[in-house]
Amino acid sequence: MSELTDDWQAMYDRLQGAEPTTGLDGDALEARAEAAFAVGRVDEAIETRERAYVRYEDEGNLVGAAGCAVWLTQAYFATARPSIGGAWMGRSQQVLTGLEESAPYGFFLVLQAFGALARGQPDSAEVQARQAVELGRRLRQHDVQAIGLQALASALIAQDRVPEGMARFDESMLFAVEGRLTPFFHGAVYCGMIATCEDLGDIRRAAEWTEALTRWTDRHPYSIFPGVCRAHRATVLQRHGSWPEAEEEARRACVDLEAMRMPGTAALAYAEIGDIRRRLGDADGAESAFRRAEELGGQPQPGLALLRLSQGNVDAASAIIARALAERAHDPLARAKALPAAIQIAVAMGDLGGARTSADELEAVAAHYDSPALRAGAASSRGRLQLAEGDPHAACATLNRALRLWQDLDVPYEAATVRLLLGEACRGAGDEDGAKASFGAAARLFERVGAVLDAKRIDDALRAPTALPAGLTDREGEVLRLVAAGLSNKQIAARLYLSDKTVARHLSNIFLKIGVSTRSAATAFAFERGITGPNG
Repeated sequence: MSELTDDWQAMYDRLQGAEPTTGLDGDALEARAEAAFAVGRVDEAIETRERAYVRYEDEGNLVGAAGCAVWLTQAYFATARPSIGGAWMGRSQQVLTGLEESAPYGFFLVLQAFGALARGQPDSAEVQARQAVELGRRLRQHDVQAIGLQALASALIAQDRVPEGMARFDESMLFAVEGRLTPFFHGAVYCGMIATCEDLGDIRRAAEWTEALTRWTDRHPYSIFPGVCRAHRATVLQRHGSWPEAEEEARRACVDLEAMRMPGTAALAYAEIGDIRRRLGDADGAESAFRRAEELGGQPQPGLALLRLSQGNVDAASAIIARALAERAHDPLARAKALPAAIQIAVAMGDLGGARTSADELEAVAAHYDSPALRAGAASSRGRLQLAEGDPHAACATLNRALRLWQDLDVPYEAATVRLLLGEACRGAGDEDGAKASFGAAARLFERVGAVLDAKRIDDALRAPTALPAGLTDREGEVLRLVAAGLSNKQIAARLYLSDKTVARHLSNIFLKIGVSTRSAATAFAFERGITGPNG
């Protein structure tokens, strides 16, 4: 194995200036591969490690060869070349026969555990991870123990044993805090912990560990970790409303991670950019980022579905979110991230039954994992649904609970969105003063983070009438006001996040209630009764 150093570039330059690789033994080739990987030369690192494997075999060093084979398995899978990775997995298994008491075998068990998790087999993953941890302890091999504990933690959480799983994560982090891990595994355990905290919605814990990882990468720049760290920091900054800084970190992460052939993590960074651009009102920028995220990660993006909703294309939004949920069928935490968008889209389509089913699922996940962020998201979605169901009093209570949770987590955009819904609920319950106060607070938060489209929705809401004639509902009043402003059905759909069909249905109901049959007559009615506004 290579020597440990903080100046990987100096080590890489020194080794490059040494004798040609044709005369090097397996250890020297592996040192060159490690240095190349540490400075971001992934393809060179893979090629050199393959040479080291051959040299180790020639030397009869089967442990060295096995270590290379396992490393190459992980490297090819991580760089989205699963066919070659699978071939190296088979080679690893062959070489490791008879080497069950070696560190490479421990790493191989961990790879198998994570593979079982990806296939939805947490029970098998737990068995393999426990074997890896015990082997690491027997060998006093800290890297094997730490990464084995993380695989075990992930397997336990996937079996709904969250406290037990988080305890194993904490145990793995001790090795990093104590400085007992080699650079790659030091960064890897940090990233595993942060990713799990983000999945569980543990925003504070994710932020704390991200800050710790940032400090470590500043002192120990190694390979993929500055880019991965930036991706995690982008998530934290975006949550707390620092969108320019979040986007800058995410864009730098994309450059770093694509150069390192890390498409999966780069996809997450592109999705963050897409969400920020969408909320800033930059539809083209959001579209480009979401498309790139899907190209790299292979999964439909919930943010793209919400973009389509904001453009009035509810049918496309519904199709995208349905695919996104199907892709996450066996991962409740991943589904929980997509369900709020699914509920918002279902409400816009008038599919309250579908929205109710998704809200029930989200609440069940939030209750099971007992995460403040998941509970806040579930309450926000339930309040949105109650408002659509015509129960503003229940919506007020639910949305106030969601607001307290988001405020406690210091997540301004979500808090502003809840305040907007709460304003609508207060208005529906007859509390116009409460509605205006809630709309005003939402407007200030939206302006603070730069959410242009949402701020415009506040303008619309503040100008909405407080009392409507002819039994018109609040939504029908909004539609009539926009008709009077000269907007087409398609434009109204985009403004109100509805489908064209839903707008047409509202318009039909309006005509029936006010006794007219044309848009011009409806416009005249609106002007006569003061159901108008200057911002159509």
